[in-house]
Amino acid sequence: MSNGRRICVTGGNGFLGSAVIARLAHSAGVDHILSLDLRPPADGRRLDGVAYAAADVCDPAVGAVLAEHRIDTVVHLAAIVNPGKNTSREQEYRVDVGGTGNVLAGCVAAGVGRIIVSSSGAAYGYHPDNPVPLRESDPLRGNDEFAYSRHKRLVEEELARYRAAHPELEQTVFRIGTILGTGVRNQITALFDAPRLLKVAGSDSPFVFIWDEDVAACMVRAAVEGISGTYNVAGDGWLGVDELARLLGKRTVTVPPALLGAALRIGRRLGLTVHGPEQVRFLRWRPVLDNTALKEQFGYVPRYTSREAFLAFRDARRSSPPAAAAPAVQWKDDRTASP
Repeated sequence: MSNGRRICVTGGNGFLGSAVIARLAHSAGVDHILSLDLRPPADGRRLDGVAYAAADVCDPAVGAVLAEHRIDTVVHLAAIVNPGKNTSREQEYRVDVGGTGNVLAGCVAAGVGRIIVSSSGAAYGYHPDNPVPLRESDPLRGNDEFAYSRHKRLVEEELARYRAAHPELEQTVFRIGTILGTGVRNQITALFDAPRLLKVAGSDSPFVFIWDEDVAACMVRAAVEGISGTYNVAGDGWLGVDELARLLGKRTVTVPPALLGAALRIGRRLGLTVHGPEQVRFLRWRPVLDNTALKEQFGYVPRYTSREAFLAFRDARRSSPPAAAAPAVQWKDDRTASP
């Protein structure tokens, strides 16, 4: 009798979810793969040997689906990363925080033994006094004014409660940096498409990058090999806006933080942008992640450094320029991109 893993991936039809499922389909020691998403995939995107279920992560019936498929491991990727004009903060909370809590409850009810969660460096928050770089032991101070950052902090607080109350449900938590890949298109990569890169006065506006294939590989390793713990997922090093501009052959435009905040406040009132003055912190004090634990404890060395990931993204973008803007709402499947 086979005793391989029976794995469910939430947000399985999205960018990262699809990559994780494709890797799982070619991994030894996996008996069953369930892709769970709001809607079934198009016929051309279905993989042989993968089961598909249409379900909302906020639906209490998720636990019954996990039990029906005898799932022992859940890779939880479903979340709203890039809200659109018609996406309310309440909806984001419902999916990001409520959905994660519901999946955790479903895992316990169904006897799932492990959950792998895609958190974000945003959980540390955007603060001028953040250590550089941040380690997993540093406090999570996700900013209340920035919904995504707050929600990731709240999710991790819920995960901590479950670790105490339900140690039988083992956890692997990945705090992911900004994801790049040949097909990544989102609000962050849009910053690099501008004729000039925006720089906030008084800050290097650092970025840490991780290649999408590295993120998928970490998810699969955790699911198949059963490695627990919390890990920052990022390439070595970080890049400031000046260096990014140089690598792109562009110039920067430096804006005082107060002026940028006022412009964003007016723009949101006029419906010109979904972003408000809280984005100044996002642009100014981005978390810089230390990946030592990922390499030394989890045992994974990213294929690319932050610089190499950006160069690979740049070169892919030059060979295939973006044809259209990214969709307003993306299920984190992050991928999405995590700040």
